[in-house]
Amino acid sequence: MVRKTAVAGQFYEEDFDALNKQIEECFYSERGPGDLPVKRDEKSRIKAVIVPHAGYGFSGACAAWAYKEIAEAKFPKAFLLLGPNHFGTGSGMSIEDWKMPFGLVKSEKDLIRGIKENTSLGIAEHNHITEHSLEVQLPLLQFSNRDRMADIRIIPAVISRDIDFLELGKELYDYLKGKDITIIISSDFTHYGPNYSFMPFTTDIPERLTKLDKQAIDLISNYDVSGFKDFVNKTQITICGYMPILVFLAMMQHYEEKPKPHLLMHYTSGDVIGDYRNSVSYVSMVFK
Repeated sequence: MVRKTAVAGQFYEEDFDALNKQIEECFYSERGPGDLPVKRDEKSRIKAVIVPHAGYGFSGACAAWAYKEIAEAKFPKAFLLLGPNHFGTGSGMSIEDWKMPFGLVKSEKDLIRGIKENTSLGIAEHNHITEHSLEVQLPLLQFSNRDRMADIRIIPAVISRDIDFLELGKELYDYLKGKDITIIISSDFTHYGPNYSFMPFTTDIPERLTKLDKQAIDLISNYDVSGFKDFVNKTQITICGYMPILVFLAMMQHYEEKPKPHLLMHYTSGDVIGDYRNSVSYVSMVFK
């Protein structure tokens, strides 16, 4: 079985050439890194990135920063993709290969089966059929690793509130330690406005959105898993991927030497269109 695209032609272009052009524009845009990836540094290792998952016209430039980092670092055995389930149907991995406009993306089946056998995270294809949070990462991953496109292997997992994030984080650490894995955490940040039923302030919106996002970013950068959880609960901040982020932070608690976090880019959809009545924040981070 092959997982077919759910949001091609909506979140990103469905045609091969149009998609290639769209992603190039994300890299070259004013909010993008300004250039395409250059030569790999085999000594550079990336443990994880946090990237947004909106339509490329909004968040593609932000995501391009993280994918440029991935493209210029050592190519890993597999990418562990952690994203939210926007439909609330639960957590689970996909073991299917994913059919994308740039070609088939193969799953790392042995590791997926190993995770299923050694952790509380199972395989649940139905949770992936219409979910976009992981799908939108794949064209960017393929584009930025075009020199190794046929070698890309993924472990796609959606994480919902049915998971004990501390338990799963420890289980994933135990099973994946020593394995050559790069983690891609897919999350948008603050969803502000009546469309999202979140309006904690109504004045100085751009500045206050940035302040709210930066508070979350600082907690993540400090690997403060309990602080981030408490912050989400206290503020009710609408970070759609907060559960995948918590799983990642829980994993990192068990590393003696943690990767160094870097904030690469932050902006909002309000910045893009000049209207903050309803706004979504986008963050690109790398941990290396």
